[in-house]
Amino acid sequence: MKQLRQTFAHDTWVMPYLRKYKGLLILVLFLGFMTFFSGGALMFNSGYLISEAARQPSSIIYIYIPVVLARAFGIARPVFRYVERLTSHNWVLRIVSDFRKKLYQTVERKASAIQRSHQTGDILSILADDIDHIENLYLRTVFPMVIGWLLYLFVVIGVGSLNWVVGLLLFLLLGIIVVIMPLASVATNGVREYRQHQIQHRFYTNLTDEVLGLGDWLISGRYDDFMQLQTKPIKEIAALRRKDHYYQWWRSFFVQFVVLLTTLVLLIWSGISWTGTKSMADWIAAFALAIFPAVSPFLNMSQGMSEWPVYRRSIERVNQLDQGERKLPDQTKLDESFSELAIDHLTFRYPEGDRNVVDDISLTVHAGEKIALLGPSGTGKSTLLKLIVGDLNPVDGKVLINGKPVSNLQKVRSEIFGILDQQPYLFNTTVMNNVRLGNPNASDDEVKAALAAVGLKNLIESLPEQYNTHVQEAGKRFSGGERQRLSLARILLQDAPVIILDEPTVSLDPITEKKLLDQVFKLLKDKTIIWVTHHLAGIGHVDQVRFLESGHFDMQGAPQKLYREEPRFRQLYDLDKGKPSD
Repeated sequence: MKQLRQTFAHDTWVMPYLRKYKGLLILVLFLGFMTFFSGGALMFNSGYLISEAARQPSSIIYIYIPVVLARAFGIARPVFRYVERLTSHNWVLRIVSDFRKKLYQTVERKASAIQRSHQTGDILSILADDIDHIENLYLRTVFPMVIGWLLYLFVVIGVGSLNWVVGLLLFLLLGIIVVIMPLASVATNGVREYRQHQIQHRFYTNLTDEVLGLGDWLISGRYDDFMQLQTKPIKEIAALRRKDHYYQWWRSFFVQFVVLLTTLVLLIWSGISWTGTKSMADWIAAFALAIFPAVSPFLNMSQGMSEWPVYRRSIERVNQLDQGERKLPDQTKLDESFSELAIDHLTFRYPEGDRNVVDDISLTVHAGEKIALLGPSGTGKSTLLKLIVGDLNPVDGKVLINGKPVSNLQKVRSEIFGILDQQPYLFNTTVMNNVRLGNPNASDDEVKAALAAVGLKNLIESLPEQYNTHVQEAGKRFSGGERQRLSLARILLQDAPVIILDEPTVSLDPITEKKLLDQVFKLLKDKTIIWVTHHLAGIGHVDQVRFLESGHFDMQGAPQKLYREEPRFRQLYDLDKGKPSD
């Protein structure tokens, strides 16, 4: 119970939808209860009918009502079952639809943060597994548990109203099935279920990442190592499933044994209580048979509870996506064209850190100005970018766009910032669709013009499907430089006034890097550019250089001035150019 309370204490995925669709949920539970009630009533009525008919009554009128009831309950059971299935799946599909919408909105809203904290396979696992697990939470745990408890109470109270001693015996016997067995299943088999899910999730994540790097495995000649990595978790999962099946067999046997004891109790009680006359003896078989339809929901209770650790982990994982979710202040728009980006005494420290990653930085960038942020890895360049675009909130200071805090402009951020980073987002769809992401309203001619501007027109038109060519997953159809040009074409369509270049050439060879940088600064000559890099190739394109080290600016100025006056800058520049230092 403690785990249950902790899981749902700050839940934003499950409980809100239980409340939203509570009316439909009550209907589902009612229909589920009526399904098994009709089954029990059918067996109860059939037991009475068989006993009464065996006495060979002198008139059909004596068994006419049981015959009609047998037909009524026989029809009612499948009807309730069918309607319950339709209603429950309608209820679950509505919730899952809301889940997926919420998930995609969360991923879209926090794409950069999620990319930093999750592997590709991890995100795919959430999309493919965790939402399905939460769906099964309702179908395989919530519904069977509630319906099983309703039947348990109905049987105990119904029999207890006739004989409290027998009611107490049923309370204890059936309590083993509806209370003890589910708890035992969580404590024993639930651990295996959770372990199996962990292995499966890790296998899913690792396999995704390994497949994305399959070329490296083949080039290095490590095919056998690759296959061994896949075989080991498969064997572990198979071993756990064998133990799971073995446990389920014994659990089912034990439940059936308890049901047998319950049936014997009902037989003995009804044999003692209902044998005063021949007509009263007809009720013996009725009570004995009525318990059997409840076996199925009672069995499902234990299985559903044994899967709870898996569902709990899935609930925790999707709720982690909302952790750290910032409440945005009142949003506004830019009322005029971009004129200035001001960084005013900006300070930032990560919660788990003991130092300021960005330490009292101030900078003003005017429209059309080109700024380069340099510095070795780990000095705060990427953190500063996240503060500029509003992904992070500073500890102190502020970032202003035309005098307005960037935190108030998040809903129109795509109208202000365009970003070209190391790994542009390219999806397994056509070239046309990938580029049009920059401006969904752009015409085909505008997309083609953007591709022509970045020098891809001849390449694209030489392909069999031309602009309808699929770029493949992560843009694998094209080279690194071509992928960056596709992303650059997208930025041209976006037409944002401020362009962030986050080391877009880090994985390119020097010749391709120079060509791409020349093209970027030529095509974006009218834009404001903030370029983060760790070396000085192409530095002549910018107006100002800021060298970031230990969270603050160490060197700053025009590149030509720094080359003349700063020996350290001159040495770094000459090393990048391949010149011998003095």
